[in-house]
Amino acid sequence: MKFIKSELLTPYKQITHLFTTRDGGVSRTPFNSNNLAFHVGDNSKDVIQNHAQLAQRLSYRHTDLVHMRQIHSDRIIVVDPDIHNFENPPECDALITDLVNIPLMVMTADCTPVLFFDSVKKVIAVAHAGRAGAVKGIVPKTIEKMCSSFGSKIEDITVVLGPSISACCYEVGEKITKEVTDEGYGFAVLAREGHYYLEVNAIIKRQLDESGVKKENIEDLNICNACENQDFFSYRADKQKTGRIAGVLMLKQP
Repeated sequence: MKFIKSELLTPYKQITHLFTTRDGGVSRTPFNSNNLAFHVGDNSKDVIQNHAQLAQRLSYRHTDLVHMRQIHSDRIIVVDPDIHNFENPPECDALITDLVNIPLMVMTADCTPVLFFDSVKKVIAVAHAGRAGAVKGIVPKTIEKMCSSFGSKIEDITVVLGPSISACCYEVGEKITKEVTDEGYGFAVLAREGHYYLEVNAIIKRQLDESGVKKENIEDLNICNACENQDFFSYRADKQKTGRIAGVLMLKQP
């Protein structure tokens, strides 16, 4: 199983994390091979086996994992293990917990998977930030929720942006260009030869800066999953029929 890790998060022994690739699973074309999403049309038994292999790699029970029914919103859920679990994922686009051995997962195929870690209060979060979620402020709102619900301080929070589509491959039309510009994010729209391209991570990083997150606590893996489609699922590059990679983050028992 191939995976990607964050340079900023790896030194912390109290957490485990990774971003998956499309390799190392059992799913068949066009979900080949390590698809982790149930809603894309893949065989559910193959998806469960992929989850089981990932859980073994990270030393957790896959049934303890909390993922999301992602809806491109700014809805944030604080995990309640009596309600939220592998079989009952909440409908939202961000999860937060301070509980150990409860892995959190965000799934993507072009949108940005975001991992958050407060090393002082020992709080973790994950967020799904596509164009819609980024414009709605899912990332700064997740930070605000960490602070209001768990007493986190912004200067203690590390934020990592995982593999996602970049402006090199994310062409948008005039409608989206206008929507993004009207929200004050016109700087993230690039014009080339009469076409417009959107850099979602530029929006997120501007929001992180405005929220007060330290620059040294922000990591962008700078991986375009459309350019590197051989290693990552991409909704655009795969012409919509594809699987999902994931960002996973878990607090470990001290």
